[in-house]
Amino acid sequence: MSKVFVKTQKGVEEIGKRTSDMSLRVRRILILVDGKRSVDALRELALADDLDQTLGLLEESAYIEPIRQPEAAAQASKADESAPREFTFRKIPDTPDPKEMEMAKHFILNTLYTFCGQWAHLSIVKAASAAKTHEELRKSFIPWYEAIVETGEGRRRAEELSSSLLKVI
Repeated sequence: MSKVFVKTQKGVEEIGKRTSDMSLRVRRILILVDGKRSVDALRELALADDLDQTLGLLEESAYIEPIRQPEAAAQASKADESAPREFTFRKIPDTPDPKEMEMAKHFILNTLYTFCGQWAHLSIVKAASAAKTHEELRKSFIPWYEAIVETGEGRRRAEELSSSLLKVI
């Protein structure tokens, strides 16, 4: 299921008063956000290659916010118990490749440094660095994901980044 956004009060005021120097393309996306259309539906209507970036910009600027779906709220409360439905770990090979473990560790460390800063989330860095097995490393996935989506650029690229990590973890 695709995410659904709704205009904030600031977004509604922007549509009515045109107080910012928002481009016509971004304004058009803001107008299309109605709290009913999913991102996939917006993609069909907008025909914009950079829709995810535009939505991220509008969200960061507090013109829109995601609607919290009831099932998403239930998943969020269980996040520490298991990975949310949209994250499916691959089957661990009978003979795990040590290179894949190292790739996954480096991916976690590098993305945290890039998106969150060198000194942020040290507990995740420590846990990922100390992991000896895929199972141990997978315990760092949800905290890693939550740390990444705390940043605007991380939110925009979360799907891409998590997909890349899930290939090797």
